[in-house]
Amino acid sequence: MQELMIKPTIMSYTTCREFADDFHIGKGDLIITNQYIYDPNFRDLHLACEILFQEKYGEGEPSDEMAEAIYRDIPKGIKRIIAIGGGTVIDLSKIFVLKNVSPVLDLYDGKITPIKDKELVIVPTTCGTGSEVTNVAVLALVSRHTKKGLAVEPLYSDQAVLIPELLKTLPFNVFATSSIDALVHAVESALSPKANETTRMFSYKAIEKILNGFIQIREQGREARVSLMKDFLLASNYAGIAFGNAGCAAVHAMSYPLGAKYHVAHGESNYAMFTGVMNRYMSIKSEGEIAVMNRFLSEILGCKEADVYSQLENLLNGILPKKALHEYGVTEKDLKEFADSVMINQGRLMANNFVVLSEDDVIEIYKNLF
Repeated sequence: MQELMIKPTIMSYTTCREFADDFHIGKGDLIITNQYIYDPNFRDLHLACEILFQEKYGEGEPSDEMAEAIYRDIPKGIKRIIAIGGGTVIDLSKIFVLKNVSPVLDLYDGKITPIKDKELVIVPTTCGTGSEVTNVAVLALVSRHTKKGLAVEPLYSDQAVLIPELLKTLPFNVFATSSIDALVHAVESALSPKANETTRMFSYKAIEKILNGFIQIREQGREARVSLMKDFLLASNYAGIAFGNAGCAAVHAMSYPLGAKYHVAHGESNYAMFTGVMNRYMSIKSEGEIAVMNRFLSEILGCKEADVYSQLENLLNGILPKKALHEYGVTEKDLKEFADSVMINQGRLMANNFVVLSEDDVIEIYKNLF
């Protein structure tokens, strides 16, 4: 039985110049990034490579339509793709290392065999995705009003590169949504039936770093995050290692219809589901790993085990105020449609639930969060 797999080599650099020099970025390389990241950090390096700015192909979460548009503009002769960005840039870049990408819907439906023919380097610029160490690329499938993940071996990066310097100008709202996303990754992977002692080591260390960081921010103010960026970047990476091995579950599965239909940022849509799913788990089974989790959280939060989820929500609300689903425009009619979508399209994630959740359970969670 496999205990742990970390596929990419993980590198770290103090500055972007050190990274660019060490990787000899030049002919045959394609950087996919955002202009607001590239200009202050890389433009003065005068890199002799091809560059595509993701935002020129659409805003928001990555989609199949965005992927098709970028794919058409990828120059011939590219041998290495360097993704520098958040989840949108990273997930799109992963599929572009494949020999055949289009039609993207066929790729996600399993009609195209994924064959890797380019090297992939991923440099995350948020502290939430963890995607630099996983083989998952999630896209919104626009015509189907849902999101779907493709999880195949060729999507692993060859190198994952951590550069805390890139997070120094991260807006607080992006920091908030991405770091809460990392927290969800860590919690879900710890509770997954596929988890083991080794993967949980990464999960729990990520939780510890993130929550202690949030507590410091609550006590010292938003600017306190600046000195904590390396910790949050590492925590995101640890959580990525954990869920790359043990998987994410119902929180992610249930967030996808919300994100796809109402264009809610991934981390925020996860947060909208987080404590609702956890409380449902507790109502079905309160012993086992979730009891271990609750003890761990109570020690960090300084509260009774029975109060961990209310206290956790209080802490997270200071980072990112939680909204009820109807505040995003969700209607009561949506709830059944969302639940149907989860049960039909998200079997890969729902298989990792702490306990089995039926469609009735899913509907009830949505109703409680509405």
